[in-house]
Amino acid sequence: MSKFTDEDNELLAELGVEVETKKEAARTPREERIIAGFEEIQRFVAEHGRSPRHGEDRDIFERLYAVRLDRLRAQDDCRALLEPLDHQRLLTGAEPASADAIDDISDDELLAQLGVDAGATDDITELRHVRSAADKRSAEEIASRERCEDFDRFKPIFNAVQSDLDRGMRITQPIRKEAGFLKTDIKAGEFFILGGQIAYVAQVGETFKAPNGESDARLRVIYANGTESNLLLRSLQRALYKDEVSRRVSEPSAGPLFASDNEADDLGSGTIYVLRSKSDNPIVAANRNLVHKIGVTGGDVAKRIANAKLDPTFLLADVEIVATYKLYNLGRTKLESLIHRIFEPARLDVEIKDRFGNPVIPREWFLVPLFVIDDAVEKIKDGTITGYIYDPKSAALVARRGEVTRG
Repeated sequence: MSKFTDEDNELLAELGVEVETKKEAARTPREERIIAGFEEIQRFVAEHGRSPRHGEDRDIFERLYAVRLDRLRAQDDCRALLEPLDHQRLLTGAEPASADAIDDISDDELLAQLGVDAGATDDITELRHVRSAADKRSAEEIASRERCEDFDRFKPIFNAVQSDLDRGMRITQPIRKEAGFLKTDIKAGEFFILGGQIAYVAQVGETFKAPNGESDARLRVIYANGTESNLLLRSLQRALYKDEVSRRVSEPSAGPLFASDNEADDLGSGTIYVLRSKSDNPIVAANRNLVHKIGVTGGDVAKRIANAKLDPTFLLADVEIVATYKLYNLGRTKLESLIHRIFEPARLDVEIKDRFGNPVIPREWFLVPLFVIDDAVEKIKDGTITGYIYDPKSAALVARRGEVTRG
């Protein structure tokens, strides 16, 4: 194109100088593909605010863009073509990889290294089949966690859930495929534990048909560590299956903490047991019908007490089982802690010597009648137990109205 103004052209014409208008050379198909590929990288940078990165944990397209950018940086002809378009200074953002090493492999070989089957295509920008290098998962099933920009909105929610868990108001249940955990069980507002982090399903997008014919949806999942991910519903389901310690967090009012009957979809998780000691300790002997050990076990109670007379926890004496309550879908440790807090005002204060003469103070024995323990179990069943504490003066559970001291 001419660089002269109209006045310049008129002056040159009067002087008898012909001005030749130089036409811009048409780009070759290869150059068009290079520019198109670079523009895809630019769009990625504009959307994410950073250059594409390598790594097995990255989205397959991000990994592809990262390799493509390395190739473009390494080839002089590509740099010359793209530098006028490089408003984000991507071509100078890092040391280029070895041009020889990159030119030695074809596009198909490059895609193969990324776990991509290029099929019949000869263009790196035309992906037909996408698979992860690690386990051949679809690229749509891979989502990187990013920083949650509005985490301040969600932090109080996570704090409240953690508080509910600590107080026994919520429980966590294992995720088991054989128990029938389905994609429909993942809904907006649900909480899960994945990779050791509480995960909150903040949003569920519109349902669509996946390539395999099944329904799916895009999720926004927020994690307790301040990150988030946009992943498919089926991706979260599979991630929960894959994590052997993943769990589902119940609602605060999810129903009875345990029941006398095991429903078809319940997961038996242990037994509350109440024991009476046969110890000849003066305090125990004088209150035989009131002194009870309350515990929770995931095994057989009879086996648990088989060696009681050798265990300081059992007062180094044989015991008898006076009551058991089967529990389902409940964290044993948290339940036991909850029961012990309720009966704290009646905890037995006794010190015994173990087999080596060392002083031991057992912590699971309480001066409480059996009928009060039965009452506590009923309140656990109806979910009201956290509103009560044991009052030794009245020998009954009373509603909390502040701190209750030992009577």
